[in-house]
Amino acid sequence: MTMANTTASQTEAPVFYMTEEHHPQNGTMLGFWIYLMSDCLIFAILFATHGVLGRNYAAGPSPADLFDLDLVAINTSMLLFSSITYGFAMLAMEKGNVKGTQLWLVITGLFGLAFVGLELYEFHHLWHLGATPMRSGFLSSFYTLVATHGLHVSFGIIWLITLLVQVGKHGLVPENKRRLMCLSLFWHFLDVVWIGVFSVVYLLGVLG
Repeated sequence: MTMANTTASQTEAPVFYMTEEHHPQNGTMLGFWIYLMSDCLIFAILFATHGVLGRNYAAGPSPADLFDLDLVAINTSMLLFSSITYGFAMLAMEKGNVKGTQLWLVITGLFGLAFVGLELYEFHHLWHLGATPMRSGFLSSFYTLVATHGLHVSFGIIWLITLLVQVGKHGLVPENKRRLMCLSLFWHFLDVVWIGVFSVVYLLGVLG
């Protein structure tokens, strides 16, 4: 009996089950949509702040005195063109064309750099005129809103360069396609926000 009990206890060894953790296919996209919603709230607050402070000039310059709509229109076209070229990159991705995807991403990045460069030039010009953020409530809200958008575009360019490297190393694997799709949503979101900035801050500021 002792031998039988010993044998039985040896055969009844604890069994450990290995479980595999699966990454939800839509988990990344859902998380990214939540992030975009939080960004929407940030820009909504900044637009509301500008709506309150946008007429507080403190006896200083007004939008009509400072803004060059021709320059802003050129800058706007840079961002609009970058959204179009990113769309071409996504079409090339769907066809499995690695080189084509990389080419259109590079062109998109160049348009993005042109946009940021023109924005920095505008800021430098305004500071040269004495229109600093401390000058009035209008300028404080203007710099905060426009600079926040510019920082987002700069981050998008860094993200784009990172994806170019990843696509070059690993090709259009499902992970890179998912990342390219997230960046596409982010880039087009910034485009929509800038249309609001151009319309509310620049156009209505000068014509209103």
